Amino acid sequence: MTSRVTVQRDVPVPMHDGVRLLTDLYSPVGVQRPPTILIRSPYGRAGVVGWMYGRAFARHGFQVVVQSCRGGFGSGGLLDPLGDEHEDGLATVEWMRAQPWYSGSFGMHGPSYLGFTQWAIAADTPDLKAMATQVTASCFRDAAYVGGAFALESSLVWTTMTAKLEGRSRAGALLAPHRTRRAVLSGRPLKDLDRVSAGRPLPFFQELLTHHGDPASPYWKKRDFSDTVQRVAAEVTMTGGWYDVFLPWQLKDYAAMRAAGRQPYLTIGPWYHADLRHGRPANADALAWFRAHLLGDPSGLRALPVRLYVTGADEWRDYPDWPVPGVSQRRWHLQPGFNLGPSVVDSAPDAYRYDPRHPTPVLGGPVLIGNSEPRDNRRLEARRDVLVYTSPVLTADTDLIGPVSADLYVRTSRDHTDLVVRVCDVHPDGTSMNVCEGVRRLTPADVADADGVRRILVDLWPIGHRFRRGHQIRVQVASGAYPRIPRNPGTGEPIGTIGPMLPSDQEVFHDPARPSAVLLPHV
Repeated sequence: MTSRVTVQRDVPVPMHDGVRLLTDLYSPVGVQRPPTILIRSPYGRAGVVGWMYGRAFARHGFQVVVQSCRGGFGSGGLLDPLGDEHEDGLATVEWMRAQPWYSGSFGMHGPSYLGFTQWAIAADTPDLKAMATQVTASCFRDAAYVGGAFALESSLVWTTMTAKLEGRSRAGALLAPHRTRRAVLSGRPLKDLDRVSAGRPLPFFQELLTHHGDPASPYWKKRDFSDTVQRVAAEVTMTGGWYDVFLPWQLKDYAAMRAAGRQPYLTIGPWYHADLRHGRPANADALAWFRAHLLGDPSGLRALPVRLYVTGADEWRDYPDWPVPGVSQRRWHLQPGFNLGPSVVDSAPDAYRYDPRHPTPVLGGPVLIGNSEPRDNRRLEARRDVLVYTSPVLTADTDLIGPVSADLYVRTSRDHTDLVVRVCDVHPDGTSMNVCEGVRRLTPADVADADGVRRILVDLWPIGHRFRRGHQIRVQVASGAYPRIPRNPGTGEPIGTIGPMLPSDQEVFHDPARPSAVLLPHV
């Protein structure tokens, strides 16, 4: 480790269109042409970013380049979220190659948007040798339109926060979650919520509303690098959290690399997206990764590539792959009397009415900014618009690690409606703590049979959890998770429009011909 670091601030780096992006250079004193670590951020270069990434890695003998993305913190141009990171990233690499301190190879590091900037150039940069990505994915589209619904709260809080950061008002950015919650509960139409939360229209928020339901549009094609993941030659380590908004798509990136014959490392902890607790272990993981793949010192790498924190058991475990070996998907069927079990029991369907004028709320679960740790869901489960199915008391510890889905047979009075499925851990004292959940927006494309029943698959967040002996497994079925997703008006109108709010009567079937169930990964 070197004891001294020099910093050169506000270096203008030219882009292909003439815009200059301000960049800080952290150099270890006495180290000749060390490997470079590039960090590209829309959140500024100084303060926590400079300390955690710039100084921390330069002290370990790396040349660190910390750059502000265009349109923020002195960098030229206009912020076009996700849209310019491919071209700007490649132009930055070209500039690095011309610098006397550049050694010929580099790594990239950072969470969330900083991770997206890595995937944006990874397949087209042969001297990129190592990537350390955290709570991120190669495409943010599916997280913005989770299950076909719109991730309202996360989208609005991020656009509000970045709007406040543009003016370097960190205090204003810190208030973004409060402003967002006030906006989404105001009852105003979706297209006006940015004005309520930020005081002005936010172009990116409006673009998200406009391009909802059109994943193949040129708008998203420019911002989607998932098809390039299999071409990435760099060595990749990923850090995620069980309650992170990007976890399902981070795991798709992992699977894509495995399908290409690569072996990324994967760590999933008991963290949510903005959780400060994953910063230190993520940096430690990145440092070991860069030492291995940029300095040729693999001594800090663990033996097995996958490390998971199993909640409920409260322990870390190492595995050779994801999904972990020895997992079997078992069906836990919805049963009469609101029971949950392995067998199918003939019974009449259960029913509820969803009224978008009084939308079903959400307690806990993945959101971009804010604490997403599990919460007691009993208040939610007492509502008439939530069906609740509970297993018998478990006689042994039950470890569930892997993908989760729900296979539901439903009949709805509206072609346009939502299904929300949630798995909870019921403790002996009755508290019902959410573990994972999923959303599916139904449209006329979900074809019904002659009786009007549609078979719907809902993908939930993956799970790594022990249901302890004496606990119970619980499944919720509802049609709202407000304000995480907006209320579904039942009309099929574009999500930003103003129109009538139509209730929907829902039936969930569980009989031998239509055996609704949740599929859980038993170890």
